[in-house]
Amino acid sequence: MPGRTATTSDSQPFDFNLDAVQAEAELMPFRVHFGGRRYALAHLQSLDVWDLVEIAERGDTGATLGVLKAALGETFTEFRKNPLPQYKLKQLFEAYQKHCGLLPGESDASAS
Repeated sequence: MPGRTATTSDSQPFDFNLDAVQAEAELMPFRVHFGGRRYALAHLQSLDVWDLVEIAERGDTGATLGVLKAALGETFTEFRKNPLPQYKLKQLFEAYQKHCGLLPGESDASAS
């Protein structure tokens, strides 16, 4: 007799329905003017966490660039055609984090 694998039908109760989870606020894109055109970065909270885990292992600058690549999606190639000095990258990422509510003192969860 072949071995059986225990399975749970989708009709069975579950403890948490992740499919039903919605963002607490509207995740508006962050719009940037750069190199003579407009770019829209997806909200940080909307980025795929699996991609971000790998990005986080690249060090600070690598992680920042990885997040920008994920947030810009298909427009990253065009965005990258423009020179981007580190001082502009730093300002851009800080503004992006602030837009997304992730800088200290900007998040609803902050203690300030």
